[in-house]
Amino acid sequence: MSHSLWRDERAIEGLPIRLVIALVVGVACLGVMMSTISGLSGLQVSEVDIEPDPEVTDPGDTDVTVTVVDPEGSPVSGATVVAKSGTATLDSVTTAETGDDGEADLSLSPSLGPNQQEGTVTFGVKPPSSGSYRDERSNTELLVVADR
Repeated sequence: MSHSLWRDERAIEGLPIRLVIALVVGVACLGVMMSTISGLSGLQVSEVDIEPDPEVTDPGDTDVTVTVVDPEGSPVSGATVVAKSGTATLDSVTTAETGDDGEADLSLSPSLGPNQQEGTVTFGVKPPSSGSYRDERSNTELLVVADR
């Protein structure tokens, strides 16, 4: 029986066809994967930043308008802005949500410590869940200056 397998040449004839089929299927799968990967560029996440107005203020009661923007400078609506103590002190954390124009109005009352000439109020942003935004880097701070 081993002599009959020894003379069987069908495996040699069928091998190149199987390799060609495997190569064609592999190339087709690679093409589908590459188009899927290139289609993921639409799922990129954009970092948001804020633009406080004014950027510098005195200690005490002040109204600050904060605009949340994407990397291109376009306003982001539906984001929640959080103002909290940095090196300047706030009595409590203050939050507001941005409107269609990307602006949120905050009423703040920053204070400075004894012999402290300046400090900062920091801002965080909770991006809207409907967009592909994130806030991982530090944002622009509000500078509080005594006797300016």
